[in-house]
Amino acid sequence: MPELLPFLKDLLSAPGLSGYENPAASIIEARWKPLVHETSRSNVGSLHGLRRASPSLSAGSRPVPSIMIATHMDAIGLMVTGVVDGFLRVTGVGGVDARVLPGQRVTVHATGAGGRADLPAVVAQPSARLLPPDLGDGPVPLEHLLVDTGLPPKKVAELVRVGDVISYASEPVELAGEVIAGHTLDNRASVAALTVCLEELQTRPHAWDVWAVATVQEETGLTGGYTSAYQIHPSIALVVDVTFAKGPGANDWQTVPLGKGPTLCMGPNIHPALFKGLKDLADKLEIPYGLEYAPRHTGTDAFATQVVAEGIPSAVLGVPLRYMHTPVEMVAVKDIQRAGRLMAEFIAGLTPDYMEKIVWDN
Repeated sequence: MPELLPFLKDLLSAPGLSGYENPAASIIEARWKPLVHETSRSNVGSLHGLRRASPSLSAGSRPVPSIMIATHMDAIGLMVTGVVDGFLRVTGVGGVDARVLPGQRVTVHATGAGGRADLPAVVAQPSARLLPPDLGDGPVPLEHLLVDTGLPPKKVAELVRVGDVISYASEPVELAGEVIAGHTLDNRASVAALTVCLEELQTRPHAWDVWAVATVQEETGLTGGYTSAYQIHPSIALVVDVTFAKGPGANDWQTVPLGKGPTLCMGPNIHPALFKGLKDLADKLEIPYGLEYAPRHTGTDAFATQVVAEGIPSAVLGVPLRYMHTPVEMVAVKDIQRAGRLMAEFIAGLTPDYMEKIVWDN
């Protein structure tokens, strides 16, 4: 799929922190428009793409059932909390790991009196002698880190205001073994998988309407998951997110191999019939997959979709990822492609009477 990597790289190079997703949404919408029948934005900014059921399969089955595939597009990052002598004090937007921040290149999305401006900057760590003695030689907490634009204090005060957001600025890189690394693969790798699914559906008739959704503010409260599920009210929901891949210090039963296929999640957040349907289909198609266990809710948009309205049957598909919530997140391209194909095949196999057959039976 030659178009996948350029699209994914563009997406990984775009800002789009939780609550400020529009740059990413614009790229996704442009890519989805040829693949769906219509696009729209929700009241909170989530992107909705509707691909209608094939007329030849849906005739006489109105109202047509629908599946919503949710992939959050927001990113973690930083927000300015103060401007001191030309340096920016910051806090995290989402789950930022302060240990990996010193030395990172970032972009300050300034909105001060000088108008909107994207300022290149770096995250700086003061020398040890300038830090509180009780910090010792350990990681420096976020409240002691500074962002430096290189501009004189007067200019910084003019351009930057408290509340401006800061995104990672490092470019994605292709590694050996068809692996890509970069920031924001959580969760734009899953957006890419959904895009693969939509491409596959161009030649696959399907009896259900398909809602492709890039949700907002998942990292800060599942906002788009709740609101899009409420607005669309699909018959079932499939949430695609990243999950923990095996790596240094993370090789126990809670992780899955990188490059060995997506994961199927099981647990109380997951409808047993959907889990079984996806698992049986993956076995039939010989698509490799791992099993993921979530004894509580999954920490994904599926927690939102499951409890909206009367309860929407939900399932979770995972894309294995190393180094989550760092600027060097890593995924295997073939895991993205396999996840996309499995979704497309599942959708193509949904019959008009499918909802009459599924029950919560575990």
